[in-house]
Amino acid sequence: MKKLRLYTDSDVIISSLISQSGAASFIFSLKNINLFASNYSKKETKIVAERLGLKEGKVNELFGKKLEVVLLEDDLEKIKEKFADCVTDKNDAHIVAGAVKAKAQFLISYNLRHYKADKIKTDFGMLLMTPAMFLQYLRSK
Repeated sequence: MKKLRLYTDSDVIISSLISQSGAASFIFSLKNINLFASNYSKKETKIVAERLGLKEGKVNELFGKKLEVVLLEDDLEKIKEKFADCVTDKNDAHIVAGAVKAKAQFLISYNLRHYKADKIKTDFGMLLMTPAMFLQYLRSK
């Protein structure tokens, strides 16, 4: 079976570090998926993790072992402009850009309202789901 490609929003990454028993953490333990985040998401995750008092080593380990980093070379302003019609908050445009560059089949986030799911599905063939929704999807297959 071909591995599924998931792009994870920063909130999912942080959640997996905070709770070892949550849906986000479970996704990071799955073997039949490839997980992606961008260089911008990595930077954002490190800032939030520091603010929450999470150990930098845990963040680095997750990015080193579980997450493949997709390099977005455009500056944030260019990304915001290009993907503005896919998000309700232009500051989340880099998440969609990273998912597109990763050729992800799924965009996993707790903040579904930040994204225009129909537009993302139509333009990029990508499904937007929370971690729990994704796990239900897997069980249904």
